[in-house]
Amino acid sequence: MKVLGHKIELLTGLLLQEVTMAGLHELRFTEEKPLLRGQDTELENSDAFLSAVDTDWKEHDIETPYGLLHVVIRGSPKGNRPAILTYHDVGLNHKLCFNTFFNYEDMLEITKHFVVCHVDAPGQQAGASQFPQGYQYPSMDQLAAMLPSVVQHFGFKYVIGIGVGAGAYVLAKFALIFPDLVEGLVLMNIDPNGKGWIDWAATKLSGLTSSLPDTVLSHLFSQEELVNNTELVQSYRQQISSVVNQYNLQLFWNMYNGRRDLDINRPGTVPNAKTLRCPVMLVVGDNAPAEDGVVECNSKLDPTNTTFLKMADSGGLPQVTQPGKLTEAFKYFLQGMGYIAYLKDRRLSGGAVPSASMTRLARSRTASLTSASSVDGARPRACTHSESSEAMGQINHTMEVSC
Repeated sequence: MKVLGHKIELLTGLLLQEVTMAGLHELRFTEEKPLLRGQDTELENSDAFLSAVDTDWKEHDIETPYGLLHVVIRGSPKGNRPAILTYHDVGLNHKLCFNTFFNYEDMLEITKHFVVCHVDAPGQQAGASQFPQGYQYPSMDQLAAMLPSVVQHFGFKYVIGIGVGAGAYVLAKFALIFPDLVEGLVLMNIDPNGKGWIDWAATKLSGLTSSLPDTVLSHLFSQEELVNNTELVQSYRQQISSVVNQYNLQLFWNMYNGRRDLDINRPGTVPNAKTLRCPVMLVVGDNAPAEDGVVECNSKLDPTNTTFLKMADSGGLPQVTQPGKLTEAFKYFLQGMGYIAYLKDRRLSGGAVPSASMTRLARSRTASLTSASSVDGARPRACTHSESSEAMGQINHTMEVSC
C-alpha cells in the first residue's frame, strides 16, 4: 500500500504541475442550520455512529411519485458543481451507514467543499412512523425513480453517488435510467444479480429460523465477523433492533431480496450492451459477504472508466472499519474526474502543505489520470516522470487494488 501511495502521489504531483491557476475555481458552500440534537436521542449515546461533528445538517421530507423521501443535507448548490448523494444499505439508515465515514477528519476536509445529501429509504430513518398494513413498498426501480425528485428539489445539476449494498443497487439503477444526472458512482458491496430460487428459498428459511436483525446482520457482515461476535457486530445488532422500525425494515428487506438482475453488460460482449456511462469505483472488503457480487459487477462494467478497490483486512462495512483508506481512495477517485483536493497530508514532513481547498479542472467526462495495478501485485504499473506525457492523455482503466 505504501508503494501504491507513493506512485499515486507522484501522479498527482505531475498532474498539478500541468494545471494553471487560471483553470482553477474554488468551491465554497454556505452552511445550513444544524439539526436539533434532541430529535435523535436513540443515537446520541452511540459513539460508534455519532460524533461531535454531526452539525450543520438540515432535514427535508420530499414528495416523489412513489411517496415521501426523507433526506438530510448540508450546504447549498452553486452553478454546475455536483452534490454528493448517498444511499444506505438495507437494515441501516444514513446515520448507521455513513456517519463514521463522513465524520472522519480527512473526509470532512473533502466534503466541506460539496453539497452532501443523505437519502433514507422510505420508512428507514430514525423515528419513522410504521407503514400501515397492506402498504406496497416501492420496488427497487421505483426507489431509483424517486431520486430525480430530490435532484430537482434542491436544484442539483448532477450528483456523485455513494451507495452501499441495497443503496448501491438503487444508485446504479438511477444512473442507468437517468445517466445525465450522475457524474460518478462509488458502489460498495453491490450485487448486480437477482436472487435465484435456491437463494430465495434459503432467505425464506433463514427468516423462519432467525430474527430479522440477525438475518440482516448476515447480509452486512462476514461469517468470521459474526462468529467472533465483535463489538461492532453487537453494536449494529442493538441499533438495527432499536433504531429502525422492524415492520418497515421487513418491507425493504423483502423488496431488496426480490430484485431483478441489473441490466448491464460490458461493451462489446453483447449487441447494444447497456452499462454505466459515468466513472465508477467499486469497493469491497476482502472478507465481505458481497465479494463475489462485486467481482461479477466489475466484469460487467466498462473497464475504461471503472476502478475496483478490494480492501485488505476489511469485512462487510469498509466505510466503518476502514474510513481512512476509503477516504484516500475517494480523494483519488475525485481527482480522476478532475476535482483536485489540496489536503493536509499527515504523512509528509517539512515543507508547506496547502490548506484544504477544492478546485476543479476543465475536463471531459471520459478523460482521467491513468493508474493501474493487479489484485495480487504481480503486474504493477505506474506512471514515471518519463512516462508522464503519455499517461496524461490516456483513458483510465480498471484499477484493481488490495490495500
